[in-house]
Amino acid sequence: MSTRRLVIAGTGSGVGKTTFTIGIMAALQKKGYQVQGFKCGPDYIDPSYHTAVTGRVSRNLDSWMFEHETVKELLVRASTGADISIIEGVMGFYDGKSPLNDAGSTAEISVITDSPVLLIVNCASMARSVAAIVKGFQILSDKPNIIGVIANQVGSVNHYKIVKAAIEQECGIPVLGYLKRENGIDIPSRQLGLIPAIERGELNPFFDQLASLISETVDIDHIYELAKTSEIAHFSSGLFNLRPDRGVTIAVAKDAAFNFYYEENLELLRAYGASLVFFSPLNGEAVPENVDGLYIGGGFPEEFAAELSKQEAVKQSIRHAVKSGMPTLAECGGFMYLTDSITDTKGKTYAMTGIIPGAVRMQEKLAALGYRDISGTPNNFIINENQMAKGHEFHYSTFTASEEIQSAYETTGRFGKKAEGYLNGNLVAGYTHFHFASNPELVEQWVNACGRYQQQ
Repeated sequence: MSTRRLVIAGTGSGVGKTTFTIGIMAALQKKGYQVQGFKCGPDYIDPSYHTAVTGRVSRNLDSWMFEHETVKELLVRASTGADISIIEGVMGFYDGKSPLNDAGSTAEISVITDSPVLLIVNCASMARSVAAIVKGFQILSDKPNIIGVIANQVGSVNHYKIVKAAIEQECGIPVLGYLKRENGIDIPSRQLGLIPAIERGELNPFFDQLASLISETVDIDHIYELAKTSEIAHFSSGLFNLRPDRGVTIAVAKDAAFNFYYEENLELLRAYGASLVFFSPLNGEAVPENVDGLYIGGGFPEEFAAELSKQEAVKQSIRHAVKSGMPTLAECGGFMYLTDSITDTKGKTYAMTGIIPGAVRMQEKLAALGYRDISGTPNNFIINENQMAKGHEFHYSTFTASEEIQSAYETTGRFGKKAEGYLNGNLVAGYTHFHFASNPELVEQWVNACGRYQQQ
C-alpha cells in the first residue's frame, strides 16, 4: 500500500470537512493520482460522495465499533493500489464516544493509523484568535500529528494572510490554503435523490467545479508531500478470507430508498460463502427467485413512501419471503418499510408491507442518535442471547406497535438499555444498524440459517 495518508479533520461539525475532502480528492484525481477514501465513524452519505469522486468504494473506519487491529486491516486492504488515502473525520477532531477520552474519535483514528492531520478551521470574524483555537487542538493531546491547517470562511485574501501569519507564528505548522465565505459552495442533494444522481454522473460537473476552486487556493502538491508517513504494520486476521461456497444466495434491497450498507458487511457475507443479488423495491422489482436470505438496509423510505406504497407486487413478494421463514434482517429504513405504514411530517400516511404490526411517524426533531452495544435474544437467528455486537442508531421517526411484540435485541447507549426492534421467526428488524466486523459470528450464523432454509 502507499505510505501517503491524510486525515481531514475539523474543529467541529459543519466546518467544511466534506467540502474540502471531496475537493481535495477531486483535485488529486485531476493530477493523475489514485485516491482511496475513508470516513471516520458511522456514516453512509459522505462515503457515497467519496466513491463517486474517486471511483473506488469508500470505507468506514471506526475505532469504537471494532478492534484497532481491524481498523488497520481495513485501511491497508482498501488502500491497495492507491497513491494516497484520504480519511474524512467526523464531528470535531476529539469528539467520540465519551467527553473524557478520545475513544471513537477522529483523533484516535489518526493515531491508530499513524496518519498526518489537516485541520479545517472556520475563520469567520476572527484574526489572531484562530491561532489560539489551533494551539488548543495541538496541546490537548500530544499523540495526533497535526501537520497543517486550512482556513475556511475567510472574508478576503488579506484576512487569509492575517490568520495564516498568526497560525504559522504561534503554532509552527503551515496554513495550506483557504476558501472564501462568498464562494457559496453547497454540496447538493444530501438526501433525496443522492444515490441515483451520483450513479448517473449528474454531480460530476459539481466535482469538477470544486476541484478547480480548491486547486486555486489550496496547495495540493504540498498537501500530497505532507501526507507521507510510515507503512502500517498490522496483523492479518483472515477476517475477509474466502470460506467455501455455501451455495446460498441473499437478496439485498438497493436503490434510492434503501442504500445504507457498510461495504464490509456485504464483503463479509461473501467471505463466509454467500452470494449476493441486488433488487430495487422502489423500481418495482420483487424479491428475486431462488434466494435463501433477505437484507433490507437503511435509507430514506419516507422520502419515497408514495412510490413504495404503490408497488403491491413487491410488497407481496416480501411478505411471502418473510412468512415462508426466509432469514431476513431489516435495519432502520428497512424496518420502517416492513411496518403497516409511514406517516410523513405533513400528516400523510402511506401503506407499507404490513409485516410488522405498528406504524411509523416521521418528526422534525431527531429521535435517536449514537453508538449502540447490541445483545441478542433467544431464538434470534443472527444474534443470540449469549452474543454481543456493535452498531449505531440514527433516525427522525418513531414506531408505535399496534399489539404486543417481541423485541429483537437489547441495545445500550448513553441513556441506558432498552429493548429494541421486532423478532418473529426468522425476521430480525429494528432501527439499529449492525456492523458485522464487530462480531463476524453474526455473519456465519446468518449464512447457516440461509442453508437451513434452503434445505426445507
